[in-house]
Amino acid sequence: MCRWLAYSGAPILLDEVLFKTDHSLIDQSLCASDSSSTTNGDGFGIGWYGKRDVPGVYRDIRPAWNDRNLQAQAAQIESPMFLAHVRATTGSPVQRTNCHPFSHDKWLFVHNGLINEFARLHRDLAFAISPELFPHIGGSTDSELMFLLALTFGMEGDVRTGISRMAGFIEHAAEKHGIEDALQMTLGISDGESLFAVRYSTVGNSRSLFHSASRDATMEIAPEAGRFSRDARAIVSEPLSNLEAEWVPVPESSFVTITKGEITCEPFAPIAP
Repeated sequence: MCRWLAYSGAPILLDEVLFKTDHSLIDQSLCASDSSSTTNGDGFGIGWYGKRDVPGVYRDIRPAWNDRNLQAQAAQIESPMFLAHVRATTGSPVQRTNCHPFSHDKWLFVHNGLINEFARLHRDLAFAISPELFPHIGGSTDSELMFLLALTFGMEGDVRTGISRMAGFIEHAAEKHGIEDALQMTLGISDGESLFAVRYSTVGNSRSLFHSASRDATMEIAPEAGRFSRDARAIVSEPLSNLEAEWVPVPESSFVTITKGEITCEPFAPIAP
């Protein structure tokens, strides 16, 4: 499966967490330690917020460890909020439009997991996307449809409710087709003001997810940076260092919000249609 991270705090250079940590996301793309797929080399992407109303996005199909453009950009781009993702495909083609993060207006979205037997559900799910959003389908992944379904179901007004309705709709569609274990997901989402994360699976055995315990924990990620603000926080698929006490596992079936350093963790459950 994929690996991802999200950061919020004072502006830092992206390479300070993408490349320079003990177990950086780039390192995880080569050798993930808490994943069903050790290598995540089917593309990558970064999405960051700067001076414009919409985020910048850079995606490519090359392995993250073998892209000099990524390393050069990450050494120059400074941002107070960004998401990054390395991909291990679950069956969809390796192409740029299938790489995360997906974006729409101010929103960024990354996913680790899958919709079980997606090929059988693809048509039903795609036709549930609103007519206004349907033309924005660019690739062929379950992840992109999850993002557009969440927007269809009201994520822009209420993130938790939009995601809950998306998950409920997918599980309902799977039940109609006799498909078990419909959904597996950790999600990273941002609107440029807050970070949101979800850890959920139909069977209750979700992919790993952690958030940094404090600003000091975030400083331990990249001690040479020396520029982390008091409200600096990170959410990761797996810890970026071996300091286990500095990383808090996100509980099963949880919805996390990080706004200006404040972390809230609430129960998450799908809302059936």
